[in-house]
Amino acid sequence: MRALTAAAIGLAAAFALVLALTAAGAPSGETSPEPLRTTVPAHP
Repeated sequence: MRALTAAAIGLAAAFALVLALTAAGAPSGETSPEPLRTTVPAHP
């Protein structure tokens, strides 16, 4: 019975955490207009 109670509490805590993260939403921000560089630029 203790294991069932512990599992229920853990599941409720995990659900509450997911719900809180979902309610917070995605962070607001903008992407850079410049593309990311994939190679090191040549030195002069």
